[in-house]
Amino acid sequence: MLDQIKNNISNSISSKYNEILLDLEKIFEKIKKELISKKMENLDNLKVWEIENQHLIHGFAWIATYIESLRQINKWALKLAKNKNISEFEHLILDIAFIEYVSQILNGIPMSQTEFIKVNDYECIIPNDLYPLNKNLTENFSINEIAKLKERLVKIAVKKETTTTLENTQLDLEFEQIREQFQKFNAINVNNDSNQWHLKDELIPQNVIDELSKLGVFGLTIPEKYGGLGLNKLAMCVVSEELARGYIGVGSLATRTEIASELIINDGTKAQKDLWLPKIANGETIPAACFTEPDCGSDLGSIKTKAKKDADNYFLSGNKTWITHASRANLFIILARTNPDISQKNKGLSIFLVPKTPETKKEFFPDKNISGTEIKVLGYRGMKEFELRFENLEVECLGLLGEVENNGFSQLMKTFESARIQTAARSIGVAQNALDLALSYSLNRKQFGRSIINFQRVYNKIAMMIVEIAMGRQLTYFAAKNKDLGHRCDLEAGMAKLLCAKIAWSSADNSLQIHGGNGYALEYEISRILCDARVLNIFEGSAEIQAQVIANRIMGKIPN
Repeated sequence: MLDQIKNNISNSISSKYNEILLDLEKIFEKIKKELISKKMENLDNLKVWEIENQHLIHGFAWIATYIESLRQINKWALKLAKNKNISEFEHLILDIAFIEYVSQILNGIPMSQTEFIKVNDYECIIPNDLYPLNKNLTENFSINEIAKLKERLVKIAVKKETTTTLENTQLDLEFEQIREQFQKFNAINVNNDSNQWHLKDELIPQNVIDELSKLGVFGLTIPEKYGGLGLNKLAMCVVSEELARGYIGVGSLATRTEIASELIINDGTKAQKDLWLPKIANGETIPAACFTEPDCGSDLGSIKTKAKKDADNYFLSGNKTWITHASRANLFIILARTNPDISQKNKGLSIFLVPKTPETKKEFFPDKNISGTEIKVLGYRGMKEFELRFENLEVECLGLLGEVENNGFSQLMKTFESARIQTAARSIGVAQNALDLALSYSLNRKQFGRSIINFQRVYNKIAMMIVEIAMGRQLTYFAAKNKDLGHRCDLEAGMAKLLCAKIAWSSADNSLQIHGGNGYALEYEISRILCDARVLNIFEGSAEIQAQVIANRIMGKIPN
């Protein structure tokens, strides 16, 4: 069986993968048709229907995401084969990906630890619909020898000497050089100290921020005319992935500038661009996004923070919560309500660029009219989280983004694609770190006279980490490439974020399990990674919200 795989390596990828994808697409279209039909039947009571059928609607999003991930890993393999770069290792990744993910689509995708969705949960799917898929899977794939495939994959992985990625990512050389540059950065500045930063709940040291600034991280995608590097979103993915592989807090520092700079690039006035973009690019200005409030997380239309205009200034009053890096920041990006009529929901919001004083040794928030309390967290440390209070915080009218009121929600929506792509990349970095630790520990840990990596339950876990990380990586790069082409990619970005957050959590959980009792000890790095991975399913759109958004996007708008 393994000899047959080896013999196929030099050949083009078999049509068996395309046949599976065609079978899946037929099933997908049938489910989509069912849901759209039921949606149209319930237009008079749509919200009730959506709530009562949330499991099926969100399950549809997961099925769509799994199919897209298979499509992208297949395209990756086809490109490798075309360039004669596919090895046995990549071929094994492809086979295991199809066997495992198709089996889950048929028998149950874990949307969470206790919620599963399978295609025959939908009324429209009958046994005859699944027969071609089952037939192709059983006849063309070695599903009964999946353990041998996984064992072989891990044996090859162990022999690889690379410290970058185990699989050939098929990225151009410049991107892999960027990856290597930031791996070296982590080795010098992050790897030896990150666990202590976490355990002591410390801010990432200023010297690390200074070194990131020298490398141009904060101006990565800012145009060169404003002092940035002018790189694309794919480069941003590679940088975010590698920095998060060292420590999620360091990988997330770039997010602070990415959101702020994209808002200003897209909708800022010339004066706002000239003022803020060079300072953000060189690391002089550290922004913090102030969007979420105690009573509204994903429901931004319920924002209550008010901005009242008086002559040449606005006065902001209200509460914000889960504000990352708030104390050290010297620029707040605040979403506030300029239209006091709360029934206007999203239409009454505006964004303000508000300079502030960074923390001092005596207090987090030395500015008058700003107060805050730290929120202690399990993981995702290094920047600290805060609940904030603004009381008549004065902002010049020039601080209104674009100098146009009630445009804030649409301005913010434009950044969601980039934010979710970057979060997917950070998730892959966290997952890769978990895999690195699992490989190292299982090779060195001896039980019953041999390294524990030789036990089936251990190498099965490691194999799935390798496979899913490769799948998530390609799905994320696919979204980034679409963004770079100027295409709408909220669907692709949402899928990447949804899947990669799950991969980060499962990889961290399995890696800790491989570490056994030692993994539960604070001194072992994997205990931190488990805490860091958990938040990825929550922020930048929770898994539930993300699934709803994906389903809505696929099913389309309701006709007038």
